[in-house]
Amino acid sequence: MSGLPAALAVASAALRSPAAFAQAPLPLLDDPVPFSRDWLLETAQALSAEAYREPNNALPGDLGDMGYDLYRDIRYRPEARIWAGTEMPFTVDLFHRGFIYRDRVDIALVENGEARRIHYTPELFDFGKAPQPPADADVGFSGFRLRHPINAPDVWDEFLVFQGASYFRAVGQGQVYGLSARGLAIKTAAPEGEEFPRFTRFWIEAPGPQTREITIHALLDSPSTTGAYRFVIQPGVETVMEVEGTLYPRTELGGLGLAPLSSMFLFDATNRFRFDDFRPAVHDSNGLLMLTGNGEWLWRPLANPAELQLSAFRDQAPRGFGLMQRARSFDRFQDLEARYERRPSVWVEPLGDWGPGHVVLLEIPVDMEIHDNVTAFWRPADPLPQGEPWTCRYRLRWLQNVEHELLAATASRSGLTMNQNRRIFAVDFKSPNLPPIDTLTLEVGASAGEVVHPVLQQNPNDGTIRASFQLDPGNEALSELRLRITADGKPASETWLYRWTRR
Repeated sequence: MSGLPAALAVASAALRSPAAFAQAPLPLLDDPVPFSRDWLLETAQALSAEAYREPNNALPGDLGDMGYDLYRDIRYRPEARIWAGTEMPFTVDLFHRGFIYRDRVDIALVENGEARRIHYTPELFDFGKAPQPPADADVGFSGFRLRHPINAPDVWDEFLVFQGASYFRAVGQGQVYGLSARGLAIKTAAPEGEEFPRFTRFWIEAPGPQTREITIHALLDSPSTTGAYRFVIQPGVETVMEVEGTLYPRTELGGLGLAPLSSMFLFDATNRFRFDDFRPAVHDSNGLLMLTGNGEWLWRPLANPAELQLSAFRDQAPRGFGLMQRARSFDRFQDLEARYERRPSVWVEPLGDWGPGHVVLLEIPVDMEIHDNVTAFWRPADPLPQGEPWTCRYRLRWLQNVEHELLAATASRSGLTMNQNRRIFAVDFKSPNLPPIDTLTLEVGASAGEVVHPVLQQNPNDGTIRASFQLDPGNEALSELRLRITADGKPASETWLYRWTRR
């Protein structure tokens, strides 16, 4: 049994008896209306000609006042999962509005060029100890999750969530949720404040029974722009998304952030001294990786600075960037609950020439791991003109790590020297094809202060190569550090970059 009518006629194979089946809450659908990518583009363009209207996010009763724990008590009923019990390779759960998730989103299912919007009803949810909505209230949905057997053929794992503004997150095989992505960032870290575009409507295409991918369309709205997005998603060892977004700016659109990623970095061996914690490290990601247009691999370890830091890495036609979690052993974290070693990395691959611009890295000081404090995105050099459509395409890969042939920085450490007047840095590099150390040369530079005692050593304990040096900052408060290993004058390693600050 397949297709939308069949999918909504069957709740779940887990409902064994006719009596249980008859009582199962099933999503109700609107009458069908035509839907296509061209229609969505026209809708986004027409919306951009209208003045932006702030959404009415009022929630009835106590739904808007509940905390996180109560909100988690609201669970979508498993027997109501869309496409459960059919031949479809995916199922869909819906999220209730409440807590910080106040934005209402309309969700429709698409088959054969026709869309049917899903009606809200409280019978779809088990509220547990959370407050019940009024019986006649059309509260609506705040988002949805997708499930697919990515770890075992008989287990429907959740692998993708869209919820909150334009945020979404995903996992690949064996991973747990960590960093998030967004459809768009606008005016991040700007003095006038950030603008958060939001997805207001979604259309989920019914996949064929034998396919491994699913397509989602979304309408984006904000004071500065509207947009029509398409996500073609294939879960697996890596979960891969092909993203196409067409923007229709209401105003000249500067301060743009494309393919934005948000993550958390609290501490590791570079700033461990600031935290009294039983764990040696706490982070969802520990570095920004970038492949420039001219083929240079850059690695920038993340920081939790004393003051907000904004870094920009200029490039022309970038070939990729992303926030990586390279620490993959339990010993690096010693956390049996958070399992940070299983958090995904995300790699952004531009499709087509993105032209000149910057990869922007924002690092915000935090003292608790519950806060995302790292953002990375691509900012085009020029603002988008008002009223002119603009399309961007890229691929997102939710994966373990990005492999390449050069020595990769696997760990960065820092601490005071014995005389307390210099800072020592130690960076470990590893590669599947480790070159003989006597063929390698260490290059180290600093924008301020003096670099002394550069040393390159083989570590016989783990097969890595350690590059270390000392920084004598003098009276300087900030220094941009740069390190690279070469062989015969050519790069043998990633270029390691770090911003040292006195505080």
